[in-house]
Amino acid sequence: MRAGGERVTSAVRLAGITKSFLGVTVLRDVDLELRAGEVHALMGENGAGKSTLLKVLAGVHRQDAGTVEIDGVAHTFAGPADAQRAGIAIIHQEFTLLPHRSVAENVHLGREPVRRLRVDRRRMVRETRELLDWLGEDGIDPTAAVSTLSVAQRQVVEIVKALATDARVLAMDEPTAALADHEVELLYDLVRRLRERGIAILYVSHRMREVFDLSDRITVLKDGAFVASAPTADLTSEDLVRHMVGRELSTLYPDRAAPDELGAVRLDLTDAGNARVRDVTLAVRAGEIVGLAGLQGAGRSAIARAVFGVQPFTRGTLAIDGVPRRITSPRGAVRHGIAFVTEDRKGEGLALRQSVRDNALLVRRSALRGRRSRVADDLRALLDSVNVVSRGEHQEVRFLSGGNQQKVVLAKWLAVDPKVLIVDEPTRGIDVGAKQAVHHLLRELARRGVAILMISSELPELIGMSDRIVVMHDGTPAGELPAGASEAAVMGLATGHEVGEVA
Repeated sequence: MRAGGERVTSAVRLAGITKSFLGVTVLRDVDLELRAGEVHALMGENGAGKSTLLKVLAGVHRQDAGTVEIDGVAHTFAGPADAQRAGIAIIHQEFTLLPHRSVAENVHLGREPVRRLRVDRRRMVRETRELLDWLGEDGIDPTAAVSTLSVAQRQVVEIVKALATDARVLAMDEPTAALADHEVELLYDLVRRLRERGIAILYVSHRMREVFDLSDRITVLKDGAFVASAPTADLTSEDLVRHMVGRELSTLYPDRAAPDELGAVRLDLTDAGNARVRDVTLAVRAGEIVGLAGLQGAGRSAIARAVFGVQPFTRGTLAIDGVPRRITSPRGAVRHGIAFVTEDRKGEGLALRQSVRDNALLVRRSALRGRRSRVADDLRALLDSVNVVSRGEHQEVRFLSGGNQQKVVLAKWLAVDPKVLIVDEPTRGIDVGAKQAVHHLLRELARRGVAILMISSELPELIGMSDRIVVMHDGTPAGELPAGASEAAVMGLATGHEVGEVA
């Protein structure tokens, strides 16, 4: 344990790391250096080798070639316990806490101090409090059950648990994946405090804004090989995309629809509202992608769930193709041609232990008619249309990459040939290459006449994809912006300012 303002001076160097599984090389001669007191971002598409490199660092896998050096001393880890004793810890995407035990019990799990043949709970609480104080976290009670904490607080507990093992190197794997927008800034502050205290942080994320906001250096992997490493200040978003996928950033976003390519209004809301939102008036035409912007809690997802009948509108009107509809359930929404890709693909969008086939046909199955062979032909065409990469239609969805899981969710809804498609955070947690594929698929669907309402917290995505942007503030539309509007204009409306005030 460390107290006060003491700085840590450890450094880690991975040199020539190579690893193969069953004859397939997944890491090839990779170099990476972590310096004390820096945030080093590791980026690359899914399959680039990031997770394998983290597992080598953490002692889960032993490299076939290359060395791991800590403070200039080569280490060979027989397992995770060896890496932990050397001061290395990984903070995983999915927390490893026991919800019904206290914070202090989780922090000391497996290393409980003993006094007179009994667990010394006072010492556990005292040491946990000291670590929380060292981090500047005074809002967490060491005696509180983990189940009572917010997601952001649980992440703090995971970090404190690592620090309790005297970790000097923290590898953070997609640390904001489970956080709400307002919790991300709390993580930013925590990462900066760790850096100030001399901890070396390896930060793995698909979110470019986070990487540029937090990191001091960036290393990029592609196809298991080292591509580039440079100070963050010397790189641009365009540089990163080119390193990761070999293409320019501009190719992420397909060309927008021309005004004369748009059809009639397909989704039309007039003065719609419920307990969460009010006075919602917006329209989406056939062939159009309308972006829905706003801060967390502003009402973006509430509109999506209301249109889909999860938490229906209780006032105002909703019309599909000019015909007023009263939609009070998801079943009713599907019957009227509305599809909804939820932001939580694992919790709400997919049956993870079912096959690609079963997931793709989940919505359509009850309406299927005809022979099995016709269904099989339709399914193959459907999966081909979204370019799902899998070992076959019978592979369980949980074993697919995040990008391919998202394509299966889209396939599920395309199977019912929707008129209106609502997509909430369509590229959350997927890599740059998969994002590009989803963006082009959404634009292709629009060209086929689907009206798309898109919610995204990533302003570059929202601006790059939308034909118009409706900005929400405090449960009601604050204004509408044209295609290509600036981030400042979007944020101005989202925070309650007029466009002219931030132009």
